[in-house]
Amino acid sequence: MPSIAIIGGTGVAELDGFERIAEHPVNTPYGAPSRPIQEGLLDGTKIYFLQRHGSPAAIPPHSINYRANLWALQSFDIDAIVAINAVGGISASMKTGRLLLPDQVIDYTWGREHTFDEGQDGHLLHIDFTEPYDSALRDDLLGAAAAAGIGLEPRGVHGVTQGPRLESAAEVQRMARDGCDVVGMTGMPEAALARELNIPYAAVCMVVNAAAGLGDMPLTLTSMREILQREAQVVASLLQSFLRGRA
Repeated sequence: MPSIAIIGGTGVAELDGFERIAEHPVNTPYGAPSRPIQEGLLDGTKIYFLQRHGSPAAIPPHSINYRANLWALQSFDIDAIVAINAVGGISASMKTGRLLLPDQVIDYTWGREHTFDEGQDGHLLHIDFTEPYDSALRDDLLGAAAAAGIGLEPRGVHGVTQGPRLESAAEVQRMARDGCDVVGMTGMPEAALARELNIPYAAVCMVVNAAAGLGDMPLTLTSMREILQREAQVVASLLQSFLRGRA
């Protein structure tokens, strides 16, 4: 039976309520994924879970082997991927503690392996990326949030920077002019690779801080972790509601 894959980001090394039943080391044509794929149950439904930064390792955003991660997940007969991202808020509505279901992305990264297409089969892989996130999957997540009484912003633009450093205030101002609502470091090329593999993909963004130059307090990892711990529990409740709706 097809299953859901969950990709966890910063602060989501383990999912609340996840009962692990197996770990699967996977070799891919692109190397090893961030860690073995964990198979288990969440709210009684089988899922596959991958922490993109590794655990207990801490792979920085620009060094993640995104191709290996996506290739490994697709080998388990999954029919959708829900990715969790920790982000900074840019637009006025993206206050700390909000959850966003983005419908668009702007990629500011560079030097990452962005495609499975290496030009070896004589065919160019020009995917349609007009709508980078799967609309049906997004609708299911919005319905799950409503059913669970969880606030989830229904649309927004996810700007993805290179990292691992945080952005300058001027960079954030440019992103605001570009129309970005939040900024993170791991949303691309993950979304595009999922599209190349024809796997429906959606992201849930946890706003854990105001982006550089927009908050009253200095950006510290301590304050971000406090928000991450709280929001990770909310995201776990959202995923449980989502899985119940697909049962």
